[in-house]
Amino acid sequence: MGDGVAGTPTVYDVAGRAGVSIATVSRVYRSPESVREATREKVLVAARELGYVPSGSARGLASRSTGVLGLCFPDYSDPDAESEAATVDADDDHAFMLYSDQIIRGMERAARRHGYALLIAASLTGGPESLVAKVAGRVDGCAVLARTVPTEDLEVISRRLPVVLLAGPPEQDGPGGLDRLDHIEVANAEGQRELTRHLIEDHGLHRLTFVGGIEDSPDAEARFAGFRDACRAAGLPVPDEPDLRAELMTRAGGARAAEELVDRAGPDGLPEGVLFANDQMAVGALHALARRGLRVPEDLAVTGFDGIPLGRLVQPALTTVRQPMRRLGEEAVELLVRRLAEEKRGEPESLVLPVEVVRRASCGCGHEA
Repeated sequence: MGDGVAGTPTVYDVAGRAGVSIATVSRVYRSPESVREATREKVLVAARELGYVPSGSARGLASRSTGVLGLCFPDYSDPDAESEAATVDADDDHAFMLYSDQIIRGMERAARRHGYALLIAASLTGGPESLVAKVAGRVDGCAVLARTVPTEDLEVISRRLPVVLLAGPPEQDGPGGLDRLDHIEVANAEGQRELTRHLIEDHGLHRLTFVGGIEDSPDAEARFAGFRDACRAAGLPVPDEPDLRAELMTRAGGARAAEELVDRAGPDGLPEGVLFANDQMAVGALHALARRGLRVPEDLAVTGFDGIPLGRLVQPALTTVRQPMRRLGEEAVELLVRRLAEEKRGEPESLVLPVEVVRRASCGCGHEA
């Protein structure tokens, strides 16, 4: 620590030591080419003498920019996956990355490319209001998983900084709704429709069950819509609601759903195929079915949605719909950066990313991907 300053040195201390304005100090760290060489050197010498390290907040004092982007999503962590990941080698722990982990990886990579840091607010405790409190005022722009933050809060935030909604259809609640916000989703309905068609036409399965999430999960609802479309097209019964809904779309939730399906099986026996709204539930179901002595896919087929790496490692390997989770995060950053560079915000963008059906052993296919 340099002399003359007690505690952690600040941008104010550097400006005072160098005899320049705070704005000049900020420009030295944000756009050094805009500051004369002699002045720049004076600021850097003062910073070295004081032991000053610029923070996002200090860099943003003059420009009102923090150099930070935010991501808000509910922390639907899966204790089963976390405890299992702790027992594997570091080289293999990528296999236990879940949906949110992949989005974070994509956002971090793109943010770093553009010179931004990433602030993550993920919490179930305290509710969505705590997410807003953690992020508002501390970032230049924010990506928010759909239905994570109340519409009225998003409307307030979006007046001050760019917001990108991730997943689910664009929200249109309230006057004018949120359709003025940028929005990125994946082709949920199309992917689930194609997977369901595969089970019906390629495997001849007709007694199918869909296990969804809570009704506030826009992705799960879109996937159920795709399931219904495929059933309708094949002339099969079209359910109004998923056969089961999991409160939390985790491995434990999937295991409970599988146990319930086995326990309530009627005269016709088990369904021929169970389609889960995400991979975490499907993996939990595979373990539960094995504990009950049932064989997949001989006794029933099981499928998921997302394409998390763990789906390749379970036995049997999981048939799923792979979505570009990292790209979802990357595209969110690209949108935010473009908005921050605009003097006037343009028309909202709505981007739908493609998905891919991955056929593996859990539906009866021998192909690995």
